[in-house]
Amino acid sequence: MTDTTRSQGSRRRIALERTFDAPVEDVWELWTTKAGVESWWGPEGFQVEVHAIDARPGGEVRYAMRATGAAQIEAMRRAGMPLVTEARFTYRELVRHRRLTTFHAVDFVPGVAAYEVETAVELHPGPSGVRMVVTIDAMHDAHWTEMARRGWESQLDKAMRLLSARRG
Repeated sequence: MTDTTRSQGSRRRIALERTFDAPVEDVWELWTTKAGVESWWGPEGFQVEVHAIDARPGGEVRYAMRATGAAQIEAMRRAGMPLVTEARFTYRELVRHRRLTTFHAVDFVPGVAAYEVETAVELHPGPSGVRMVVTIDAMHDAHWTEMARRGWESQLDKAMRLLSARRG
C-alpha cells in the first residue's frame, strides 16, 4: 500500500495502492457492475445500494449509501448529516481491465456548494496479482480530504478482503 500526494493543476491529489491476488477481470468487475460496486463501495459501517449503473464513458452510477454501523450512525447524526445519502458518479474514461476515471458529485456536505472530485484507477496485472492505483482529488478542505482518504482506505481494505475470500 502506498499513500502519496501530488499536485495536478491547483488541486492536490492522493494516490492509494493495493495489490490483489485476483484476476484482473474480478478487480474490473468491482468498478463496473451493480454487484461489484455494492460488494465493497463505501467505508466500513456503510452499505451501498446501486439504483442504476451505465459503465461507459458518460454513463452514471446512482446509488444510496446508508450508515449501518453504530459508530457511523452516531458520527452522521453529530455532523447533522442524513443516515442515507443519495449519490452518483460519472464514468469519464474506461479502458477495459486497464484504466478508468470517474467524477463524483460532492453535494452532501452541509454548508458547502456542490463540486466534483476526480478518481483515476489504474490496473496493472502481473504475476503476483493486480496492482491497483487509485488517485483521488483532494476535497474542499483538509478535514474532508482526510475523511475521504480514510474512507478510501477502508473501502479498499473491504475490496481486498472480498477478493481474498473469493480465492479461498
